[in-house]
Amino acid sequence: MGLRIGVGGSTGPGGPYSMISSYGRPKEGAAINPRVLRRLLGFVRPYWHLLVLGALLMAAGAGLNLLAPYLAKVAIDSYIRLGDAAGLTRIALATGLVYVGMYGTSFGQTYALSLLSQRVLATLRGRLFRHLQELHIGFHDVHIVGVTISRVINDVDVINHLLSQGLVSIVGDLAIVVGIIVVMLTLSPRLALLALSVVPLMVLATAVFTRHARVAFRETREKIGAVVGDLAENIGGVRVIQAFAQEATTHEHFEQMNRENRDAHVAAVALASAFTPVVDLLGMIATGVVLWVGGRAVAHGELTIGVVVAFLAYVGQLFQPIRDLSQVYATLQSAMAGGERVLELLDSPVEVADPPGAIELQRLEGRVELRDVWLSYRGDEPALRGINLTIEPGRVVALVGPTGAGKTSIASVVARFYDVTRGEVRIDGYDVRQLQQRSLRRFMGIVPQDPFLFSASIADNIRFGRPEASDAEVREAARLANLDEFVQSLPEGYDTVVQEGGVNLSVGQRQLICIARVALAQPRLLILDEATSSVDTLTEALIQEALGRLLEGRTCIVIAHRLSTVRRADCIYVVQGGRIVEQGTHEALLERGGLYRELYEKQFAQSPQ
Repeated sequence: MGLRIGVGGSTGPGGPYSMISSYGRPKEGAAINPRVLRRLLGFVRPYWHLLVLGALLMAAGAGLNLLAPYLAKVAIDSYIRLGDAAGLTRIALATGLVYVGMYGTSFGQTYALSLLSQRVLATLRGRLFRHLQELHIGFHDVHIVGVTISRVINDVDVINHLLSQGLVSIVGDLAIVVGIIVVMLTLSPRLALLALSVVPLMVLATAVFTRHARVAFRETREKIGAVVGDLAENIGGVRVIQAFAQEATTHEHFEQMNRENRDAHVAAVALASAFTPVVDLLGMIATGVVLWVGGRAVAHGELTIGVVVAFLAYVGQLFQPIRDLSQVYATLQSAMAGGERVLELLDSPVEVADPPGAIELQRLEGRVELRDVWLSYRGDEPALRGINLTIEPGRVVALVGPTGAGKTSIASVVARFYDVTRGEVRIDGYDVRQLQQRSLRRFMGIVPQDPFLFSASIADNIRFGRPEASDAEVREAARLANLDEFVQSLPEGYDTVVQEGGVNLSVGQRQLICIARVALAQPRLLILDEATSSVDTLTEALIQEALGRLLEGRTCIVIAHRLSTVRRADCIYVVQGGRIVEQGTHEALLERGGLYRELYEKQFAQSPQ
């Protein structure tokens, strides 16, 4: 539903910056990772017909490329030398048709592969988005949002370059190289071997390039992910940055990361750029060899001029695909680095998943039981230690305690945002791990401490949990939440668009919209996570009145901050150090004189009675 209960404590081991170590660390290994390539090609399988079409057009284009210089050789040796104008006309027309065919096959190949790559990209991004929605809350608590976005956008985009520019181009360029070598050996083995004498030097240069390129392109993927992550974090925290006048500090930090990103890309580009002149130089040497040796052979009557001209054309063609292969290799390296990170994200385990044959809840009474519940986040110190509590249907319980005591963790395991480490959470007698999460949460509503709204109209935000709800139902939910009068006063009413982060609304107004959203969903089980902790006294009164109507006949867990909600609870559980240390009504706990009374005197004594 787009609502989440935060668990805090994400700055320690496994906190948000663990994304850098798990996603961004360069890995040593083969230049081409077969596992990554095989997995990426798996996304191509549904569109194999486009790949086949591109391959066929590539093969046709390669054949035409080989044919053009040979036609020039025939034209010189068979027609120009003999003065055969009619034959020359025919060969000129044939050459023209060859070039038209080359244009057509090139256009068709480019279109087919571009269509293929875009369809694969849409599929891959769709898979990533669905997987991110399936991952449990704990994953998103410890991974930087900006870095995750970089995986979905930037890393998937470099895979697009591989599919649209490199996948078939590698095979096509290799086919052209092999074809040219075969034709050259057929025309003149001696001249061909001399022209190809530079190949060992090219192999050596390629080996040096690939060894350094592997690290360089992985480094670029790491740095761009870090930049996006830092940018997203600073935009999200701009109010805090300005409030503490830390613009210069954050700017310097971003500039440092930006410089590292720039330097990584410059190093990668410089490496790729240095390779191309080497190929060009070797190509010029080969051309010089053909001119010198071929010219002498023509002078001695050992070769025809047409053969030498064809050789010059083939040598030019030979080094062009080799040069292209070097660029494709750079693309491949970048795609391998991006692919590793995309697949790592796709392979992140869904730790909170429905078991086979999960039970679909058809109705919910609202009885909640926690039996000896223990919870640890990522193997850390337990956040919950042997929690036992029972909530009867329609009853309201409050959880109070110091910050970090485990109150929100209790609510999180009830909503099954996390699975317990030990013990059981039962709702209406069912272990929540045996229920379909979707069916469980259909009967559950959450009002968070920090109200989250989408960049959509107020009406759409209210009906988020019930998209099929009518306008009349939306207004009725707003009236229940004490929101209708405010919305009606807006120029665009319920069509008013909530800006990103809800900046055009106050915290209280956003909270009332969240209450209306829950009211419209008509849940049987409510979780209120300090819903009035960040609002003024007047807005709190509106919220408390709305919550009073919302709570009627529903089971409710209140993570308490304000006295007014706590005092109305049927039972109050005092949580400390992950344990329930006291329980009872407000009056009974005050009389006992324990931790609750201490909290009351420190936090609640000055609250309105």
